[in-house]
Amino acid sequence: MQLKEFVTESGEILLYNGIPNLESLEQLAKGPGDLWHSSLDQGLNNVFPELVYQTAVFWWFLNDLPNLDRSINWRINPNSFVVRKNVWILFCGFPKDYDSDILSAFDLGYRMLRHGGAIPMYVKGLFPEEIKSSKITVQDRYRFFKKNFKPQHSLYMLLKGSNKNPFLELSQFRKAKKENLEQNIFPILTARELNSLETIPTVSVVIPTMFRQEYTLQLLKDYADQTLPVTQIVVVDATPIEDRVEGIYNQDQFDFELTIKWQESKGSCRARNEAIALCTGNYIIFADDDTRILSNFVENHIRFLQTYNVEACNGLDISAPSHEDGLATLKDLYSGASKSQLKAGAAMSFSNANSCVSSSLVKTLVGNDINFDGGYGEDTDFGLRLLKAGAILMQNPYSPILHLKPPTGGYRHWGLQASLLGKKRKKQAWELDHPVKYIRPIPSPTIVYGIIKHYSPEQVMEYRSKYFFLYLFKGSKAGLLWRFLKFPYRALQFNNSLFYARNLINRGVRY
Repeated sequence: MQLKEFVTESGEILLYNGIPNLESLEQLAKGPGDLWHSSLDQGLNNVFPELVYQTAVFWWFLNDLPNLDRSINWRINPNSFVVRKNVWILFCGFPKDYDSDILSAFDLGYRMLRHGGAIPMYVKGLFPEEIKSSKITVQDRYRFFKKNFKPQHSLYMLLKGSNKNPFLELSQFRKAKKENLEQNIFPILTARELNSLETIPTVSVVIPTMFRQEYTLQLLKDYADQTLPVTQIVVVDATPIEDRVEGIYNQDQFDFELTIKWQESKGSCRARNEAIALCTGNYIIFADDDTRILSNFVENHIRFLQTYNVEACNGLDISAPSHEDGLATLKDLYSGASKSQLKAGAAMSFSNANSCVSSSLVKTLVGNDINFDGGYGEDTDFGLRLLKAGAILMQNPYSPILHLKPPTGGYRHWGLQASLLGKKRKKQAWELDHPVKYIRPIPSPTIVYGIIKHYSPEQVMEYRSKYFFLYLFKGSKAGLLWRFLKFPYRALQFNNSLFYARNLINRGVRY
């Protein structure tokens, strides 16, 4: 492939194929992307849906994000794209094992996004609209799975595809299995060096807490020692009156504005929403009470956002060996972090424990969907909503936290009731008017609610199929018979979870 060159004002070389709008390349090069295309306007929207057989609904970028001028997108049109030269060289361009140029380009985009810390992006209007044939052969599908995934995923796709054309699927599966394909490489793009601060914004911090006042105070002292001071911290404390340490939060100890709100409602989603309503900063840092941070934590969050020209990022989450560890442990673990941990690129999840988001963007979303209170999945939902609102959510390796995870306390105190049955159980918010009686729903109804909320009915059913496939066959061979015997009960539990999730869907999003 003969690619043309464009040299930016800074001397960086961009390579391109097709006829891009050259006037926009200078600005694009200053942003978060590493490869740019307009495939959604060229007939490649949601092509290769069979990826669901590997990722089910556990990868944000399975589906393209509609109605945006720019978005993270790995479905590259091989005839119309622009890429940083160093990235093209690092990933060795398009692999040559495929019959289809399209799947060859998808392979590159997928590896960049999911593994490599590089960001392929759709940009509306960068290339002219065109009708592009998007036919992908069955054998190429199996080649893609063989090059990128473990063998069981190809086998699972064969089982699913056999419902449509069993002879074709089986023959192409066998052919791909026998082929000596070029082994994919999974390099990691080094994160950019941080620029100096361009402006000094105001920063608010949100800390929900429950039964962890001593940990919260410890974190407040870390924020008091920052190279870029925060202007405001909002603590929403749900600790019951009888368990509180009176006077533990003292404004006189800190230079920032400290707002303490004693939570009368229930749930971590409500807590964050109540805190967001009080935030006045240009940026909001979301924090967990059981974390420790280094003195450059806040500054590096802001410098990262300014360096990449984005509005939202997650920091690095490092688990502490012990909940009694401190900053010395964080420094040691961070200095020994792997290259994979230290990559930037698109975030694959949202962290309520360590993230920094533009205030205007947070308030555009209003806050957390309180249907998730009492369960799990609110962070995934919030992150997906950020992406659907047009945000480029990135992973920031320069702002680590030490996550202490003490054995007691925290908002999961309320959620633990979900594992109980009978008279000891306290009703959860997601149960609405149908309290759980004899069959405990599994998986968490709020997890299933989030899946129904963001994925198509067909993808939800595929999630269900994959769930039971893994339930039966992922465990030990010795326990296979027992899992088969338990299957009818597990199916009842799943259907019960689906029932509660659909009730939440019918109730609608709430803040």
